[in-house]
Amino acid sequence: MWYKLSEGSDGGPGRHSPGAIRPLSPGCAAGEAAALVLVAVLWGSTGPFLRTGAAGLEEVRRRGRLRQLLAEIRFLGLNYKYMVPFLLNQGGSLLFYLTLASTDLSLAVPLCNSLALIVTLVTGRILGEDIGGKRAAAGMLLTVLGVTLCVAGS
Repeated sequence: MWYKLSEGSDGGPGRHSPGAIRPLSPGCAAGEAAALVLVAVLWGSTGPFLRTGAAGLEEVRRRGRLRQLLAEIRFLGLNYKYMVPFLLNQGGSLLFYLTLASTDLSLAVPLCNSLALIVTLVTGRILGEDIGGKRAAAGMLLTVLGVTLCVAGS
């Protein structure tokens, strides 16, 4: 079960004292879990598309470090194949930040990061990338088992 630190109150009857820890309602916990899964999907699915969108960046050549940096920023910033996944990824980061206000950090971070890894591997496989064969599948299975244990233990 997930818990939330309650806001301060006047301590009246039926009220939580300032700093008290109270359990979240099941609907709230389900919403937070759904938000964390959405974060993992946004982070994981955009990684392979970012790699694809950044193709050709190596050919950008300018004299001087500043001109090279500005040319690379321009190349990526004007490339919709890079910017759309980038903005979706940043939307996932914003959602993660907003969800952390009401979720257990020790559960949110491993859940998002491990599920994002699995989504990255699956998305990469769908796009035709080599994901590593049987070892990658075993790693995904162990990751799912670890996340399950983490969620069950909290």
